[in-house]
Amino acid sequence: MAQTKLTAKEIRELKGRLEAERVELAEQLTTIEEEAFAVTQSELSGDVGLDDESADAGTATFEREKDLSIENNVRDLLSKIDRALTRIDDGGYGACDRCGKPIEKARIKALPYVDLCIKDAQAQSRR
Repeated sequence: MAQTKLTAKEIRELKGRLEAERVELAEQLTTIEEEAFAVTQSELSGDVGLDDESADAGTATFEREKDLSIENNVRDLLSKIDRALTRIDDGGYGACDRCGKPIEKARIKALPYVDLCIKDAQAQSRR
């Protein structure tokens, strides 16, 4: 893949996508947190029926773990987006954090929050 620098127009477009995705993810995180708080409150108040004490307890635990995993993924993605937006503001956006070469355009357009070129991302995933 070609390693060419992004144009100012491309960076503006990607920044807009990152900002829009950040708003969407922040809303999603708020919803997840509100739902988790509501579940915790019902458990603390004892609003759990007798049926929930059997097989449903396992299902409830699985659902809580799944929700926690989704919440962690959303937080991680928000963090990556924030770092990308900071790199845009600092002028370092589009360069690989490891080798300093431009990140492939197709890669950064597909995942505008990436901070490694394909070669370095593959090397990191092998570790």
